[in-house]
Amino acid sequence: MGQALCCVQVDQSYVAIKESFGKFEEVLNPGCHFLPWVVGKQIAGYLSLRVQQLDVRCETKTKDNVFVTVVASVQYRALADKAEDAFYKLSNTREQIQSYVFDVIRASVPKLNLDDAFEQKNDIAKAVEDELEKAMSMYGYEIVQTLIVDIEPDEHVKRAMNEINAAARLRLAANEKAEAEKILQIKRAEGEAESKYLSGLGIARQRQAIVDGLRDSVLAFSENVPGTSAKDVMDMVLVTQYFDTMKEIGASSKSSSVFIPHGPGAVRDIASQIRDGLLQAQNTKPINGIHPDF
Repeated sequence: MGQALCCVQVDQSYVAIKESFGKFEEVLNPGCHFLPWVVGKQIAGYLSLRVQQLDVRCETKTKDNVFVTVVASVQYRALADKAEDAFYKLSNTREQIQSYVFDVIRASVPKLNLDDAFEQKNDIAKAVEDELEKAMSMYGYEIVQTLIVDIEPDEHVKRAMNEINAAARLRLAANEKAEAEKILQIKRAEGEAESKYLSGLGIARQRQAIVDGLRDSVLAFSENVPGTSAKDVMDMVLVTQYFDTMKEIGASSKSSSVFIPHGPGAVRDIASQIRDGLLQAQNTKPINGIHPDF
């Protein structure tokens, strides 16, 4: 943009306002123009047609009495066909736009709670854009876009919101942890129950096998050795098991053992005690509800 020898240059994306003796005459588009300044012709100023951005910070209060700072970003530009209005009608375009933004935000946000204000940012931006478009069009400006780029609550409110969120997440984590521990305990109990069932089943089968083996041994020995009684066979089985047990104890170096009298006579005494105990339990019957031992 320059003026020399009665010529003026208007750069791209700009228009020039031409006056004659202080009165508006015409709008000069980009290019070179003849300007006879000697007869009162002059350039009053230049107007940019580029999109400009204005960031506005507005402090207001929400419906639930929380003070917030709303940051709005307004993109606007002058219209070439209304360059005269844009140049002459407004002395400070940015302050005018800022005033309208303040008015709309302070009328919209107090109707919303804090959480709703975050959720309805687009609605607030649309309200600001509609109001600006209606107001600025008469001054030769177009509102390209309006954005609510940030809503900043007070620092204490932000800290409280974070604590509420953290508490909710901790509560959820505690519930999940308790549920996991519950599942582990249930599975552990089911495993123990199954283990005990299988152990009891194994012990029952073992005892059944022992009883069957003893019965077969007694019958086979009685048939092969005439004159032997079941008592003689059981005594011999007890002695055999006794020596097998002693052999296993001696073969294991890490066994915890309890030693009892281990002579043949001691085995006979143990067998006699077991047999006598069984016979005594069978022969002893209560008399008139009173046991003979009392």
